[in-house]
Order: sequence, then C-alpha cells, then structure tokens
Amino acid sequence: MSKWALISVSDKTGLVDFAKGLVEQQGYGILSTGGTAKLLREQGLPVTDVSEYTGFPEMMEGRIKTLHPKVHGGLLCRRDKDDHLSQAKEHGIDMIDLVCVNLYPFEETVARRDCTFEEAIENIDIGGPSMLRSAAKNHASVTVVCDADDYSPVLEALATGGDALTFLRRKLALKVFQRTSSYDGAIASYLEKQVEESAQIGLPERLSLEMPLAQSLRYGENPHQQAALYGRFHECFEQLQGKELSYNNIIDITAATYLIGEFEKPTVGILKHTNPCGVASDMELVTCWEQAFETDKQAPFGGIIVSNRTIDADLAKIIAGIFCEVIIAPEFTPAAREVFGKKKNLRLMIARDFLGSDSLQEVKSVVGGFLLQDRDHYPDKPADWKVVTERQPTDEEWAAMRFGWKVVKHVKSNAIVYASAERTLGIGAGQMSRVDSSQIAVWKAGQAGLSLQGSIVASDAFFPFADGLIAAAEAGATAAIQPGGSVRDEEVIKAANERGLAMVFTGKRHFKH
Repeated sequence: MSKWALISVSDKTGLVDFAKGLVEQQGYGILSTGGTAKLLREQGLPVTDVSEYTGFPEMMEGRIKTLHPKVHGGLLCRRDKDDHLSQAKEHGIDMIDLVCVNLYPFEETVARRDCTFEEAIENIDIGGPSMLRSAAKNHASVTVVCDADDYSPVLEALATGGDALTFLRRKLALKVFQRTSSYDGAIASYLEKQVEESAQIGLPERLSLEMPLAQSLRYGENPHQQAALYGRFHECFEQLQGKELSYNNIIDITAATYLIGEFEKPTVGILKHTNPCGVASDMELVTCWEQAFETDKQAPFGGIIVSNRTIDADLAKIIAGIFCEVIIAPEFTPAAREVFGKKKNLRLMIARDFLGSDSLQEVKSVVGGFLLQDRDHYPDKPADWKVVTERQPTDEEWAAMRFGWKVVKHVKSNAIVYASAERTLGIGAGQMSRVDSSQIAVWKAGQAGLSLQGSIVASDAFFPFADGLIAAAEAGATAAIQPGGSVRDEEVIKAANERGLAMVFTGKRHFKH
C-alpha cells in the first residue's frame, strides 16, 4: 500500500463518511483496531488490522496494540532524509501519512459519580496520545486528526494540497498538543485528588488549569474587555432558545445554579448580578414565583430566574410579563416553550446533571497567581446551632431561620436577609456596613409593601456591634441567626434579650466577596 491512514477512535461521530472520503477520493488504505475496524468493515471499507500489519498480536486486554516500531516508525520517519527511508525499508516499515485518533473518554468517565478508581485507570489512553504526538511531531509529512470537526477541512485540504495542506497540518499539530496536554492535565488532577483524599490533604501542591476553549464571547463584563469560556460549561446546560450567552450571563447562571441547589422543596429564585433579590419555596410553583417576585419588583428587570421544578404554561405566562435575560429550569413544558418562544432574545436553559458541581473548587486570579478555595456548599447542620438568648425560637422562627440561612450565603457581603418560613421579605447586599445592608433590606421590604413584623434576620457574618441587631428589632424581626464569634457577642446577646429576640449562633459564617 502506497498510502496508509491509521484510524482508531472512541467517538465515532462522522467517522464513516471521513473514512470513505480517504479511501474513495484519496486512495488511502486503512489500518485500524477493535471497534473502529469492525464499524468500517460493516460499511464495506477495506481494513487491515494493526496486528496483521505489525505481525504482533493485541495483548493484555488491548493495552498493547499500536505501541510498535512499524507504527511509530511509519509516523516519525522523515521523508526528506535518505537514512530514515533506508532504515524504514530495511525493517519493512511503511509510511503512515494520516492518523485519525480520539482518546478514551477519561474526562467523561471520571465526571460520573459512580466511576470507580479502577474504571478511571482503565480509561487512561496510552496508545492514542503516543500516536497523536508522533504524528504531530512529524506534521510536515503526516496529517493528524483528533477532532471530528476537522474531518471535512482535512478532506478538502488533501484534495487541494500545496500550502493549504501544509498550513492545516501545522494547525492540526498544535491542536493535538493542546488536546494531549489537557488530557494529561485531567489525569493528573484526578490522581492528585485521589492522593489528597487518601492522605487527607486539602488542596493540591500544583494547580493545573488546562481546559479547552469552549466558546469565544463577544466581550467580557464590559464591551472593551475580551473574553472566552473554557471547560465543560455547556455539558451542564442545554440552551433551548435566545441570544448567545454573554460573560455576565454565564456568571449569573452559575450563581443561580448554586443558589437553587440549596433547596429540595419546589423553589424559585430571582437574581441580579449574582445576588438573590427574591427566593421562595412552596408546593405550588406559581406561589413560589409570586412570593419571590414580591420581595423586589424592580431589581429582577434584566435578571435571572431559576426554578428547581419544570416550568409550565401557567407560570410562563406570568413570567413573560417582565423582561429577564435568562430562565433556568430542569425542564419546560411544550406549552411553556411556546409562550417563551415569542420572546426571541430570552435565553431558556435546561439544567442537566451538574457533573459533580458540589465538589467544584473556585479559582480567582490575583497579581502574580491564583487563589483556590473549596466552594461554600457544605450543608449546615441546625442540630449544631446554639441558642444564645433567654428566649427559645418558636417553630415558625426555626423554619424561617433555616430558610434565611440558605439564602444569605449567596448574597454578597455584608449580607442581610429578612425572611419568614419559606420566603424572603427584604435583602440587603454588598454594603461596607452591616447596618447599611439592614437599612437597605428594610427599605426594600417597605417598597414592596411587605411587613417585617415577626420576621427573622439572617446575617452572613457576626454582628460586630449591637446596633445592627437593634435596627433589625426595630424593623420588626423577632429572631436572628448569625455565626457569632465577635468580641462583642455578649453586648449583642444582651441587646437581643432586652428586646425579647431569640438568637441562634451557627458557628459558621458565609462571607462572600
């Protein structure tokens, strides 16, 4: 055979048409292995098994099949060097001019929650990266393909030849080294996590941030900032309609996803610039929406709406009355999609399995490096909370505190949330003073016509002075939940007792920049 193409892929999308093009248009002979060879034969294509070509059988459950001099010699031989060519001829090594390989699905495998360590190890591809790297190193003579999106451009360039093929080969070689680097990084990250868990080490000694480009964005937070999305965000969501996601949309969607993950009962949350501006739970989703929206009817304009239940036509008709950027739900009924379909720019997002998002760590860039921390997702344990006042909370106050504490952890600090049993009443976010946040929350509740009498107040960090608690009591709150831990705790407790408030210390703060 004058021209060999070596094809061995895990993802067989579009492969048959590509292989037919190589055989029928370019006259390639096909070398292949396992399931790929079987598929191509079933399609009537002539295929030579790699084991037949090398004269060496596949062994050790397929671990050894392409790691052979007749494979790598055919890839690495420089066609412009006579000594390379003579050595190849002496040892019966044919030239392999094209390699089409994609790798074992390691990343997808370890993302599954039921993946075992043994299964992860068996999905580490050895032969695939080796062939890709050999072909990419010798891309002056070898066309290397690791992405099905390149099948058509490769066939076109092979037909054209010349500079177009030369340039494409170099571009594909770059893609290979980017892919194998990312692949190795994923393996290293997985093994590092296993070692850390076994040794009870908290964070990695070396941080790897290898991720593929997922989407170029129109701009970042502002039009003059360039931006792009990397990683696997799009595997967590399906966009049903609307404009392309923006940088800010993606940030907001992430915040909304984390917020709604706190609740098991039917819940609707409304967010603006990552801050919750209304959250409510109820067995009826329409009631959830109405109570969440009542908290703040101004801020949701241009915001994000998230539900942990299917959105039907009844709720869709109500929501459609306001302008929002994104709506997220596990599903939308066909009738709801018809309602929203009239708003062409509205982005509808189906939330899929979040691929282990509970265990994700947060990365932020700083001058000269990065900060890494565990995401603040660990469930709070009310059984560990401590009542520090003379009066015990009522059952209704306990329910309201549990709800408010879930919400306040998602509000930018300094954060104050006034809540009743299953709904927010007023939210104050991101102020330099906790008293300021409380005043804003009270003002918001007043604007919405919501009474704070009998409410609870949740604070993401301790009240450093009694004035914050006094302001809450004057607004009508009868109970407070906060971490505690201030040097003035006794002063704050005294103020609560004097006003008949019940107060709970959680021992855990939820400060959020």
